[in-house]
Amino acid sequence: MASLPHRTKIVATLGPASNSPEVIKELVEAGMNVARLNFSHGSYEDHANTVSLLRSTEEELDTPVTILQDLQGPKITDSNFR
Repeated sequence: MASLPHRTKIVATLGPASNSPEVIKELVEAGMNVARLNFSHGSYEDHANTVSLLRSTEEELDTPVTILQDLQGPKITDSNFR
């Protein structure tokens, strides 16, 4: 019987506590194949650094990792207008 492709994804949210090459490598080796970046927090430089770390880890381990960008939605303000 032919093996079926994996359709399950393991998603991990990356932030300041996981923004190091060692931690990202451990996550990928543990099975993470989708990295979620929360764009409601952090700076452009922080996210660019994380993407760079992910891409270098992909090359090192020869394992693809999808990047999921969680963008901030509209803010609803509930206040009294005069």
